[in-house]
This record gives sequence, C-alpha cells and structure tokens, in this order.
Amino acid sequence: MTTEKKKKNIVVPIILGVLLVIGVIFGIIEWNYYSKHVDTDDAQIDGDISPVVARVGGYVKDINFEENTHVTEGQVLVKLDDNDYKVKLEQAQSGQKGASAGVGVAQSQIIATQANTSTAKANVAAARVKLNLANKDYERYANLVKDGSITQQAFDQAKATKESAQAAYQAAVDQYNAAVKQVGTTQSQLAVSSNVISQRQSDIDFAKLQLSYTDIKAPATGIVSKKNVQKGQLVQAGQSLFSVVNDGSIYVTANFKETQLEKIKEGSKVEIEVDAYPDQKIEGEVYNFSPITGAKGSLLPPDNATGNFVKVVQRVPVKIKIHPSKELLAKLRPGMSVKASVSTK
Repeated sequence: MTTEKKKKNIVVPIILGVLLVIGVIFGIIEWNYYSKHVDTDDAQIDGDISPVVARVGGYVKDINFEENTHVTEGQVLVKLDDNDYKVKLEQAQSGQKGASAGVGVAQSQIIATQANTSTAKANVAAARVKLNLANKDYERYANLVKDGSITQQAFDQAKATKESAQAAYQAAVDQYNAAVKQVGTTQSQLAVSSNVISQRQSDIDFAKLQLSYTDIKAPATGIVSKKNVQKGQLVQAGQSLFSVVNDGSIYVTANFKETQLEKIKEGSKVEIEVDAYPDQKIEGEVYNFSPITGAKGSLLPPDNATGNFVKVVQRVPVKIKIHPSKELLAKLRPGMSVKASVSTK
C-alpha cells in the first residue's frame, strides 16, 4: 500500500509538470505568433458587382441568359420591344427631311431676291439717267423762257417731266432698298432653317440612342446573378434587372479592430483561410484602409452625444488583394466568410 501511494504521489506531479510544460510551450508559440501577426475572422470575400438597370421602358421581348451563368462584356442579355422607338426614329427622320426642304426653299428665295435686287439696281440706274436728262432739259428751258424763246407751256412741260423723273428715281431707289432688305431677311430664314436641321439631327441622334437602349447588354464579363426580369414583363426606366459579378475582381474585406490598426501597413502580407475551403490557403496583401469605420458608414450611424455613451471598440474595413489559384478563384463567391492573418514582421 505504501508503494502504491508513493507511485500515485509521483504520477500526479509528473502529469501536472507535463501539462505545465505543454502550457508553457503553447503559450510561447501563441505569444510568438501573435507578436508577429494580427488576426480577424470578421472578414469576407468581396467583389465588383455591376448592377444592370433599364435605361428605357418597354415590354421584355427576349431574355438571352440564365441566372448564375457566365456572360461576356457587350453581350445582349435582354431585348425590349423596340417598335415604339423605331416609330419615334422615323418621325425624327421625317422632321429632318421637312427641315431640309425648308432650307431648299429658303435658298431658292435667296436666289430670287438677289435677282430682284439686280433688277432693282438696274432700274435705279435707268431712273438716274432719265432724271439727269430731265434736269438738263429743265435748266435749258428755264433760260429760254426768260427771254421768250419758248412758250410757258413748254417750260411747264419740262418742269413736269423733271418732277416725274425725280419721283420715278426715288421709287426705284426705294424698290432697291426693299430688295436688299428682302435678301437679308431670306438669309436669316435660311440660318433659322439650318438651325432647325441641326435640331432635327439631334432628335434623330436621341431617337437612335433610345432605340439602342432596347438592347440591354452586359456591362462587364462575369457571372449573372439576382435575375429580376421575365419575358413579357413591362419594365420601367431605372428598374434594376440583374447584376453581374465581374471576373477577376475578387478581394477580401477584413474588419479589424481599431486597436489592431497600428501594426497593419499597406503592402503587409496576409494569409487568407476560406471557411468553405479550409485546406486551401490564399496569399494576399493589404491594399488600403476605409476612411470611416463600419458603424459610421451604416444606415443608422450611432450618435454618441445622447448622454448615455458606452465606449465600444470600432472596426475599420481593410481591403486585401488576394492571389488565389485559377481553380480556387472560380469557386470563390462574394459574401463567403474568411479568416485573415496579417504579418506584422
């Protein structure tokens, strides 16, 4: 009995000693690790997600994709009924033809008014010649009537002819001035018609743009998700139809405590462990830091000025670039939970 008690008394200290040694070794390993690393499991896979929104309204005619399938940038995914937009384009084109015809008419009017101006100018010259002749006859008859060489009747006739020539000359000058003004008016009308053509061309361009929006294309190469459209559905401008998760845009957003940020620098190496694939490690590096905390960027940010303030350690989102293998990259999805370990050496 004494020997067994002695053995028991020896075993217990040995076990405690072994446990103590294991604890010390574990503590040293953990201290050594955490002195060189900063960890968080408040992290997830993120990626660039492009929402696709209808830019014009209409009935859905064709859907050329299935949800969760791969599409390429520029691929037509949804086709809207475009009959209304084709009619609007035809109306705009007809309006431009009418404006072009108006320009032709204005140009013809300019040619006609310029011809009238030339005729009026010639009439002015002819009237001036007649007026000069009448003035000379009047002056000659005025001298002759003084010495009685001609009758008073002949002098009165010369005077009447002079006054008639003056009136004719003034009328010709007025007609010429009116013709010149008419040319300016017609040229202004031509400028207005030309502006109308530009406006009608803008209408055509806008109609073509609206027509092109009936082909809803993939904004980027990636996988389609959140499909919210069916064939025959009436969609409105601004309505969200689906989203595209861009290829090659996968990264990690890790929410570190504000007390951990002191040791984290841009470019620091990071080891990523995805919960869905724990056996596959991913290497990455710190890219940048969010300018605000997660709480401050929430829908209802906390207000610490209410008098019942309780200090809570805040978390700051940190963007981490990752370099997974092609096989693993194809499996990663935004929203997956991960664990991030930043090396602070």
